[in-house]
Amino acid sequence: MKIVLSTALLFEYEYILKENRTELGLSDRDIDKVLDNLCKFGEHQKIYFLWRPCLSDAKDDLILEVAVASGTKTIVTHNVTDFKGSNKFGVRAIAPRKLLEEIK
Repeated sequence: MKIVLSTALLFEYEYILKENRTELGLSDRDIDKVLDNLCKFGEHQKIYFLWRPCLSDAKDDLILEVAVASGTKTIVTHNVTDFKGSNKFGVRAIAPRKLLEEIK
């Protein structure tokens, strides 16, 4: 299993974390550490094409775009229904519980 990121997706993660820092109990320093570790352990995927919009939420399109560009076949998310239509790109969306069942 690997983490794949694009620049746009990393900026989206930063925005979400900083907008919800109080609810998450994170300081700006904590958020910077999370983002730094995503960059350190993640694989940067350059995007050479844009076909958005495809999904109902443009922010989910960022994730699907990275998956397609990197050849990733599975997206693990709690919001499986938000990725309806990803299968036409050869990408399936599954819940974390389903992933755990599959790797047992």
